[in-house]
Amino acid sequence: MITIWPQYLDKNLSLSEGRKVSKELAVAEPTISDIERALKRLGLKYTIDKEKAYPGKWYEKSGRILVEWEGKKLELLKEVSLKLNEIKN
Repeated sequence: MITIWPQYLDKNLSLSEGRKVSKELAVAEPTISDIERALKRLGLKYTIDKEKAYPGKWYEKSGRILVEWEGKKLELLKEVSLKLNEIKN
């Protein structure tokens, strides 16, 4: 299981604030439902924890998604980012 926090894919954040993909791949303020839509289109199994807070922003319950994925975390994040860009544009 790999955890995806919305902060990993947010182009408004710096790498030190939690972004994990390049700004070109990232999207502005992705939500849990945006990420869920991307995961559905990718056909991946996942679980949502809406009440969880990203450790760097413990005061903000942004939620997280646990995804069943065999590969590397960064590969998954890139796939999800590409789908998010398709959906948002």
